Amino acid sequence: MNPAPSFSLCVYCGSRPGSDPSFIDAAQQVGTWIGRHGGQLVYGGGRNGLMGTVAAATLQAGGRVVGVIPQALVDREWANHDCTELLIVETMHERKREMAERANAFLALPGGIGTFEEFFEVWTWRQLGYHDKPVGLLNVNGYYDGLIKFLGQSVDKQFMGSWQMDLIVSDDEAGRLLPTLVQAGGVTAANRLDGV
Repeated sequence: MNPAPSFSLCVYCGSRPGSDPSFIDAAQQVGTWIGRHGGQLVYGGGRNGLMGTVAAATLQAGGRVVGVIPQALVDREWANHDCTELLIVETMHERKREMAERANAFLALPGGIGTFEEFFEVWTWRQLGYHDKPVGLLNVNGYYDGLIKFLGQSVDKQFMGSWQMDLIVSDDEAGRLLPTLVQAGGVTAANRLDGV
C-alpha cells in the first residue's frame, strides 16, 4: 500500500503544448518535482498538451495523480485513464470545486482561457477569504509578463489593492516556486472551501 501523499498541488495548464518547448519542459519539471517529493497532482484529467505532460511526469517520478474531468470531455476521448484516480463529474463547476477541495495549494502554468479562468477564480476565492491556500503563477519564459503588467495597471488605477497582488506567488523557476507553495500550503480544516 502506497503512503499518503505529503502534499496535494492543484495545477492548471493548457490542454495544448504551446509553441515554445520551454512550456513542455516546465510541465515536466513540475510533475517530476511533485513525484520526487512524495506529492499528489490534482488536475483537469486531460491527456493532451501540458496537462498530459505534467500528469505523466508526476506518475513517472512516483507521485499520485488525481484527474477530475466532466463526462462531456470523457465522451470526446480527452480523459487520461492512466491517472491514479480519475473522477468523472457532470459539470465544470463540480470539476473546479472538487479540484480545489483536494488540493492545499494552486499553481498555474501556461495555458489558455480555461487556465486563466481557473487561476482567477481561486485567486478571487482567496481574496474573499473562502480559503487561505497559496496561489502560484509559473511565468515560464515570460509567458505571463503581459498579464502581470496589466494587473499592476489595475492596482495603479485603483481597481485592486496591492495586497491582492501579494496573494499571488510568482516566479519563472519551478525549482524555487514549488517549495514555496508547498511550505505555505499546510493542510488545516480552515482550508476547505465551505460556502463557495
